[in-house]
Amino acid sequence: MADLVKRRKDPVVVQTLRSTAAATIAYVVALKLSSEPAPLTAPLTALLVVQVTLYATITTGIRRVNSVVVGVIIASGFSALVGLTWWSLGLIILVALTVGHFVRVSEFVAEVAISAMLVLGVARVANTAWDRVLETLIGAGVGLAFNLLFAPPVWVETAGASIEDLARRMRRLLLHIGEELGGHTPVERAAARLHEARRLDQDIAQVDAALRQAEDSVRLNPRVKEGLLYRVVLRTGLDTLEICMVVLRVLARTLTDLAKKRMDEPLFPPDVAAALEDLFVHLASAVESFAVLVTTQVSANAEEAESRLANELIKAHSSRDEAAEALLQRVQQHPRQWQLHGALLAEIDRILDELDMEQRSMRLMEELDRSAREQRERYPFLRKIQRWIRGDRTENQRTV
Repeated sequence: MADLVKRRKDPVVVQTLRSTAAATIAYVVALKLSSEPAPLTAPLTALLVVQVTLYATITTGIRRVNSVVVGVIIASGFSALVGLTWWSLGLIILVALTVGHFVRVSEFVAEVAISAMLVLGVARVANTAWDRVLETLIGAGVGLAFNLLFAPPVWVETAGASIEDLARRMRRLLLHIGEELGGHTPVERAAARLHEARRLDQDIAQVDAALRQAEDSVRLNPRVKEGLLYRVVLRTGLDTLEICMVVLRVLARTLTDLAKKRMDEPLFPPDVAAALEDLFVHLASAVESFAVLVTTQVSANAEEAESRLANELIKAHSSRDEAAEALLQRVQQHPRQWQLHGALLAEIDRILDELDMEQRSMRLMEELDRSAREQRERYPFLRKIQRWIRGDRTENQRTV
């Protein structure tokens, strides 16, 4: 039962059911309104228009309708001058593809040429052109109405789960590395940890894809009131974890190089290893707490995660100072590979700095300001309307 519920919430399952329903409805509507015996353009358009998110549905629908209308216009113009020959077909494809890039229909550039060819290849160009435009409008309208009436899911929780899963895997890697510092670590084992870190670094692309889907799901969604805040919180959180993952990979490389230098002895003496292991334990907990903090949506849970993260960072900084003092004493007595010891501490400091809560708050404010500024620059006309409305209200208040 739990597996069935999980599959029911899977984006692939949701997308399959929604697209099937929208395409079927579009075909039924087109049968009533179009003169074509089999108006398959309408369900095809609905199938392409109905995306996982409302934002993607609207943008895809506009590009789809634009591409079909442009193709029909091109075909109508050619039909008035020439018939269907091999050279006219090649010419209309060339013109349609070229115009498609100029009208910015993105992935529907080929649809411009397809529409033009289908319309040019029939005897009744005018009727066919109108039917194709009508069917396209029906499909796009049904797809948009379907998403407005049955709002797509918000994939914030799915993206949050992906981020938390990444953090848990980073935590396990940090714990495994810490456990191996006090004993003899073969080069093969150290290299295996390095390969594990590289795999985690590569898997960030999948988490990023889930986050992009979540960002689209909150755009123009009537069920989400603070979409920008959700996007910024999750995006900056993933950026921080990505930086930590890169540093963790470099840290694993440093330990691998150290294992090559110390073939028959432990990586660190017992006292240094104990301090470093304690440091890695707190560092692992801090990474996980940070992920919980950026993905939680309940204020009580957020306060608990923030408190836990603050405590783990305090303990991590204390353990870091103890490990640094122990390393300094050992390096002064035995200065071998001192540069690797310094690199190890520098990499740990970088992770601690990235997880710092004050730096996190500053980054959030910067991203919110940047997003607001980009929105103003992208839609200056709307900005002018907002200023005019506010100015009008201000003047009315002053007059009163």
